[in-house]
Amino acid sequence: MAVKQKEIKRIAKIQLVGGQARPGPALASIGINMAEFTKQFNDQTKSRNGEIVPCVITAFADKSFTFITKTSPASVLLKKAAKIDKAGKNQLTDNVATITKAQALEIAKYKMPDLNAYDEEAALRMVAGTAKNMGIKIKDVDLTPRKTERLKKN
Repeated sequence: MAVKQKEIKRIAKIQLVGGQARPGPALASIGINMAEFTKQFNDQTKSRNGEIVPCVITAFADKSFTFITKTSPASVLLKKAAKIDKAGKNQLTDNVATITKAQALEIAKYKMPDLNAYDEEAALRMVAGTAKNMGIKIKDVDLTPRKTERLKKN
């Protein structure tokens, strides 16, 4: 006997503060039971209290839902590591902070489940790219493009 799947009404991506979610307009527009969602979300993210937690909510036609929490955004983690409140406005002229390669590698390891990287080095390059766009320098990380073999035209 085949199992009938629920009809998906909407898939929403939102960012909430861990352990401190409250019913509001962002959740109301999704069309789910806000009180039940906030209770479940806050219980699941108690250990990440105060952090920004991205969340993917799948809302079904019968007002039920499922959700998946993701790792905090790299930009938030980089600002925390660099001990700054704002990123630079112009990446070419603004150098707002410098962090070590070890700090960036720690962020890359934390972000690894949500990145499409094969190894930690690739994840580090992704985090370093985000840092570069924010005006944060990482010591001992080279962001020059990797050398690839070019196809020769005959």
